[in-house]
Amino acid sequence: MDTALEEFPDYEKYLDAHMSDEDLFYLEDKELARQLIEVGYHGKGEILTREQFLKRKAAIAEAKKNKEANQPKALSHAGCKIDHSPFLKALAEREELVRNGRMTTIIFIRDNKNCKNEISGYIDLAHRLKTEDFRLYFEGKKVLLPKPSDLSYYNWETQNCTLNDSPNFRVDANSDAGLLFRNKRDRKVINVDPAKDPPGDGTKRVEIPTEEYTQVVFFDHITRRKH
Repeated sequence: MDTALEEFPDYEKYLDAHMSDEDLFYLEDKELARQLIEVGYHGKGEILTREQFLKRKAAIAEAKKNKEANQPKALSHAGCKIDHSPFLKALAEREELVRNGRMTTIIFIRDNKNCKNEISGYIDLAHRLKTEDFRLYFEGKKVLLPKPSDLSYYNWETQNCTLNDSPNFRVDANSDAGLLFRNKRDRKVINVDPAKDPPGDGTKRVEIPTEEYTQVVFFDHITRRKH
């Protein structure tokens, strides 16, 4: 592909590149010189028509776009100092698998750091990764906490409770088995009851010992698309 065309913002600049001082001297008209070059009158070699030029420019732009899309993006935790934090290390271990869709993870977080306004909830990690800059969490500039927009959120002081489906999970709070999350991709159910082991088909429950929160539990589900 002739990427040299990238230097020309438009067709006129492309024609000008094939124009000599001699052409301008004898013709005394830049537009006329362009027209003669375009029709090949001056024997300048292969000169693209306007349509060919625009098509090739579009093809170059599309190729660049595809190349950029296929470039692996740097992970949010890359280069961050997280050895001090068991939670952030656990988060980093899952980031690539969750981003590439090979795994979906629900994080249960219970936080009562200030001994007041205790909150807890279940977070769809993949959804948060897509909608937030996680580098801020890995750099310690923000603390990952449940929000009313997550899969579930409960404020123990106000007793405010919210439940929401996410792009990856459907919430079922009316089951006799307790709170369930159904993976939308393979329709497998995750039961977050601590007494349920394993929590579901293809799901592993991992509790992280940490002083950063009251409690942190990861529910890692290896996703298989339902045929």
